[in-house]
Amino acid sequence: MRVLGVDPGLTRCGLGVVESGPGRTVRMVAVGVVRTPVADDPQERLLTLQTEIDAWLAEHRPDAVAVERVFAKANIKGIMGTAQASAVPMLAAARLGLPLALHTPTEVKAAVTGNGRADKAQVTAMITRILGLESAPRPADAADALALAVCHLWRGQSDARLQDAVRGNALQRASEAAGRAGAPRNRLEELHAAHASRGAAGAPRPQIAAVRRSAQ
Repeated sequence: MRVLGVDPGLTRCGLGVVESGPGRTVRMVAVGVVRTPVADDPQERLLTLQTEIDAWLAEHRPDAVAVERVFAKANIKGIMGTAQASAVPMLAAARLGLPLALHTPTEVKAAVTGNGRADKAQVTAMITRILGLESAPRPADAADALALAVCHLWRGQSDARLQDAVRGNALQRASEAAGRAGAPRNRLEELHAAHASRGAAGAPRPQIAAVRRSAQ
């Protein structure tokens, strides 16, 4: 099973893809952070985030998406941007018919460290150890995204539910309907098709807005 973890944020949005192995073993597939300029209008920043998340979904084909659950804090202005950013991966998962999970920071910390009140340094240290990485993921948003994915894998999802989600893939159904109607393909389907053709030709996909590291 493969999970895309998303630590939402407008300025920095952490993305991490983790795959499960036998037992509780897990390995990192890719990690990165999407950055959007503070000077850009909110809608432009959200579009940048959407474009990159769609690209990650097309490239890594996760079986589920895990997003950090947003809570209101004293800094209402800051939390608004985080809440807006969290909607992007949620909608992306819905478009593809992928299972979506929202995990609280306490759940994630408890899953990877055994302590629901662990600080960011402890989470980073443990996720580095769990995934057997040579160096700690930086910045903390990247480590948090990986921790979200690991948390979701360890909390468990039934194979039957995932297979049903794959068979009922919303994008496939929409594409088939559009094909019968003679309608043009949507932007996300075009991105998937373009990535597939580039992969077949051996050409690298250009980076959009994130620095990404994939497991060897």
